[in-house]
Amino acid sequence: MITQERLKEVLRYDPDTGIFMWIVTLNSRAPAGSVAGSTDKKGYIHIMIDGRFYKAHRLAILYTDGYLPENTVDHKDRVPWHNWRDNLREASYQCQARNCGMLKNNTSGVKGVCWDKRGSRWLAYIKVDYRRKHLGYYDTLLEAAYVRYAAEQCLGFQDCDTNSSALVFIRANTNKERENG
Repeated sequence: MITQERLKEVLRYDPDTGIFMWIVTLNSRAPAGSVAGSTDKKGYIHIMIDGRFYKAHRLAILYTDGYLPENTVDHKDRVPWHNWRDNLREASYQCQARNCGMLKNNTSGVKGVCWDKRGSRWLAYIKVDYRRKHLGYYDTLLEAAYVRYAAEQCLGFQDCDTNSSALVFIRANTNKERENG
């Protein structure tokens, strides 16, 4: 396991850009002065040090705070190669799961809100401890979004999902009502 001391012997980290640079030449593919790491299929940057791969976002915590996190490290903006320090936070798996983008099959534009064909109404729900909790049926998407957002607030999602699609939708539609009314 790498230590902060060893990490700082071989790499320099810029907490404002999230970029690691080699201080020393460890091999011909990683000369001193070059950007460290390679990107995997999902966009995460991996850096090999002393024959072992480490994720750059975990190394950023080690470099700045002196320890490798026990939990996962979450990218607040959901972009896996954005490794500047202010964009990273130690998080539980559940919190990290809450900070995910919209599913591809979402048609409402709001996480946890979908159209119920049988009832011809909007259905709001939220997942808690990996179980789907029913929040009710609503006549308008805006009502369902308000209920979903209220549930997020009650359950502390704002600490995990800083980009609530329910809040974004509410703000956009509240602004439209102001402009039209």
